[in-house]
Amino acid sequence: MLMRTDPFREFDRLAQQVFGPARAAAMPMDAYRSGDDFVVHFDLPGIDPETIELDVERNVLNVRAERRVPAPQGAEMIVAERPTGTFTRQLFLGETLDTDRIDASYEAGVLTLRIPVAEAAKPRRIQITGGDSRKQLST
Repeated sequence: MLMRTDPFREFDRLAQQVFGPARAAAMPMDAYRSGDDFVVHFDLPGIDPETIELDVERNVLNVRAERRVPAPQGAEMIVAERPTGTFTRQLFLGETLDTDRIDASYEAGVLTLRIPVAEAAKPRRIQITGGDSRKQLST
């Protein structure tokens, strides 16, 4: 049998006992514009959708989610590598987005937000009016 050894394993175990488990990156996300929507995907695997909170105040979007310990109370944890606790993230939204019409969905561990572009920020054609065609140029 081939066994790999990690000389820092015991140090890591001791550090986790003293300081608690290391926190991974809070909420990895992707964001892009698709047509008239700004779309944001947050990776939140293992999160109960009931614990996700979204609020917007002055164009700042706050996302809060909680991952609870999966083992029942009183169980002896053998390995606990998955981060638990409360995760938060803030996004500063531009004035060009309609924060009153944000649509949120959660599927397969991914929170997806669709934020429409405000009507005032959408490109629009401006009609150009010409001078009176009856006027003649004098020479």
